[in-house]
Amino acid sequence: MSCAAIIVAAGRGTRAGGPLPKQWQALAGRRVIDWTVDAFAHHPGIARIMLVVHPADRGLFPPRKAVSTVDGGATRADSVRAGLQALAGAGVTRVLIHDVARPCVAPETIRAVLAALDDHAGAAPALPVTDALWRGAAGVVTGTQPREGLFRAQTPQGFHFDAIHAAHAAHDGAADDDVAVARAAGIDVAIVPGDEANLKITAPGDFARAARILGGQMDIRTGNGFDVHRFGPGDDITLCGVTVPHDRGLKGHSDADVGLHALTDALYGALAEGDIGTHFPPSDPQWKGAESHVFLRHAASLARDTGFEIGNMDVTLICERPKIGPHAAAMRARIAEIAGIDGGRVSVKATTSEGLGFTGRGEGIAAQATVTLVRP
Repeated sequence: MSCAAIIVAAGRGTRAGGPLPKQWQALAGRRVIDWTVDAFAHHPGIARIMLVVHPADRGLFPPRKAVSTVDGGATRADSVRAGLQALAGAGVTRVLIHDVARPCVAPETIRAVLAALDDHAGAAPALPVTDALWRGAAGVVTGTQPREGLFRAQTPQGFHFDAIHAAHAAHDGAADDDVAVARAAGIDVAIVPGDEANLKITAPGDFARAARILGGQMDIRTGNGFDVHRFGPGDDITLCGVTVPHDRGLKGHSDADVGLHALTDALYGALAEGDIGTHFPPSDPQWKGAESHVFLRHAASLARDTGFEIGNMDVTLICERPKIGPHAAAMRARIAEIAGIDGGRVSVKATTSEGLGFTGRGEGIAAQATVTLVRP
């Protein structure tokens, strides 16, 4: 079973005001579209994303892993059909269709829709109407409307792919949303609990409300790394990207830089992306003797590509010799250069094991590292 998300982002959004369509406007330090895409990109139930954009906006969203882009149409229904057609034949069995202007969608809402699709061909979040409903004309109340059984619809609206693809292909005319298209095709749609925070940005004042909601959704990750290499023949070693003279070398498949290895694994750990061996298998001969800055740079780039900033990097080298203090400043600068961050966010420390264990006996060097990632 493979689930994709279609994010409809081809509209012009003129009611929201501003110099750009609302999906491209700033919101809490990022663009609306970035918040929305990340909500699905970071959800474990979503395998890929199809972003439907206006042809004039094709260059505004940078390429990203598992995110594809297709041109939208003149209406929302046209854009959804374009997204569905782009996914046809790709092995997608379920699809969630979401409005880009709902950047505050919670993981729990996505999860609830996906779960409902186990028993239904369609599912969508909604909130029961609790306010009194009036009819009005010429500025005065002309009647009331019972609110029992009425709901406020939200997205994402989820469906079995083949069913909604066929429904859209057969639908002719306007539709309020994809549930309307599904019901016209005879598809039953389950209602799952909606979320008041899952607002749709429509008017200028909605930006401030969305910013308050997203301000409480900062994602902070911490990862730890540990590495060990034994001494062998040689007359220098590489630690944290710096060559340090020594009467022995370090043995390893790559350049045996324990400091960079520990930092790299800490980054992968914070991202829940495995370890160095996952991305650079030791069974692959191309990595034999590789310089470890390649590994750290890849991990740092992966963090940035998924929307994280590196808050800090802290590594402790554990050895009796060589002395680390004279080289610590150069190591900090080199780590910062490789990771692409300010040197003030990097710490390099050293300690001994008081003569105990393999490091105390001078048989090798160990390193442990901690990193913090922040996604605003």
